[in-house]
This record gives sequence, structure tokens and C-alpha cells, in this order.
Amino acid sequence: MTLIDLKDSLHNCQRCKLAKLGRTQVVFGVGNPQAAIMFVGEGPGFYEDKQGEPFVGAAGKLLNDLLKSIGLSRPDIYIANVVKCRPPDNRDPEPDEVETCKPFLLQQIELIQPKLVCTLGKWAAQTLLNRPVSIMKMRGQAVRLDHFTLFPLLHPAAALHQGNLRGSLEEDFKKLKAYLDHLDAPPPPTPAVPAPPAPPAQMNLF
Repeated sequence: MTLIDLKDSLHNCQRCKLAKLGRTQVVFGVGNPQAAIMFVGEGPGFYEDKQGEPFVGAAGKLLNDLLKSIGLSRPDIYIANVVKCRPPDNRDPEPDEVETCKPFLLQQIELIQPKLVCTLGKWAAQTLLNRPVSIMKMRGQAVRLDHFTLFPLLHPAAALHQGNLRGSLEEDFKKLKAYLDHLDAPPPPTPAVPAPPAPPAQMNLF
């Protein structure tokens, strides 16, 4: 199974009710298939549904700016969503929709094998952690899981809708940059181990 195989298997997916609630197309995900860093959002919005690519509207432009601020660009990363079809009126995904689509997100992660998965917003974080979360409490803190480290961030759309969150989102990305810099830092040199003292010479009695 490759990413292309998985994408082809989801073409015109009919596995949940979102297929019949006005979606234009399945929005699978885009980016570097060998990316060390993967971003996961909630679900496609209006522009994503039309273009078939995650984060292409105003939230996508803000995400691009934030990536640039920490020395990354879209070709460096892979980006996908928890659900691959747009919920009507941009409502939150419902539990059955998340459960139907979650296996495909996990397959994407397994195929890409990123070292770091950055979740954007509450839904992506709690989907991968399998528990309810407070994004305001855990944002900007690395969580080690079995096969990758999860790094929760605020969702760019939240910062667009609530201007007071813009500074918090920028702070999240500064923490992400500090974390990445720490990962890239060379290991400290191994201290030299002093040689053991030579045994005292024995006198030759003969």
C-alpha cells in the first residue's frame, strides 16, 4: 500500500454520511510523502472542498506565513485532515464521521512515518490521543506516543475568528521552532575518559 493506493481507494468514498451532505470531493492530503513533520487539521472547508487540497483558504494562507516564520514551507511537510470530506456549513465532525475516517489518517501517518505530528486544533489532537483534550492547556507541549511525537497547536481558523488568539498561535509556532531546533542540535561531545593508571612496576628479584 502506498499513499497513492490509499488515495485511490478513497476516491468518491461513500463510507459515511458526509458523502451525501454536499461535499464536492474527497480531500485526501498533500505534501512531501517522506516528510519528517506532518500537520493534521480538522476537516476541509469551502475552498478546500472546491480545490481538493487542505488549507488553501484564509487559514491556509496564515498557516503558510507561520511555517515561513519558522523556516518551513509546504513542500517540506505533509498536511491532511481528520475527516476527508467537508462537513456541511463547516460544522464540527460528528463522532461517527471521525471514527469512519480515522483509520485512513492513521494509515497516512504509518506510510509517511513522520517524526513529529503537529495537530491543528482540538479535534485533531483528541483524535490521535483517543481522549478529550483542552487545547488551551496542552498547546505547544510535545507528547511522546508509540511511533511519533505529537505537538498540539491552535488551529489557524481559530485565530482568524478570534483575533485575541493570533498571538497565542504565533507563540505556539515559536515553541515548535524551539523544539525542532533542539532536535536538530548536535549531541554534546562525549567527555574523554581518563586512561586507568598503569600498574606499578614489579621489581625483578632475580
